[in-house]
Amino acid sequence: MISSFAVISSEPGADRALFVDAMGLGLHGPEGVRGSDYLFSDDLAGAKHFGVWPLAEAAESCFGSDRWPDTHTVPQASIELEVGSADQVDRAVAELAERGHRLLHGTRTEPWGQVIARLQSSSGVLVGVCWTPWYHAGPADG
Repeated sequence: MISSFAVISSEPGADRALFVDAMGLGLHGPEGVRGSDYLFSDDLAGAKHFGVWPLAEAAESCFGSDRWPDTHTVPQASIELEVGSADQVDRAVAELAERGHRLLHGTRTEPWGQVIARLQSSSGVLVGVCWTPWYHAGPADG
């Protein structure tokens, strides 16, 4: 399942004007996170999660720096592919590495609880293999 798609923006203000002001998408920033220009919605029909991810924040997430390295193609988009469990993230990325794909970062748990590893396609798209707990919560789990 595709759990997330995000436009990666080198001009967050201009993309806010397009997606929020002109197109009227109900995108908002993460609650309680200061200094983030990330906009998203989990409530758009046809998408689990849609976002506009500033390039500087994508670089920070992948490389620990707010600058995208010259050694990698500057991405225009990010797609996250959901697996059935946190353990399956490790297995999936091990298989991808065995097939010669280079990870940008290994499996880790983000502060919001998502387990993810990322690589980059030859055309520059960021590809996340992830397990997002709230997508798997059943009625008994809340």
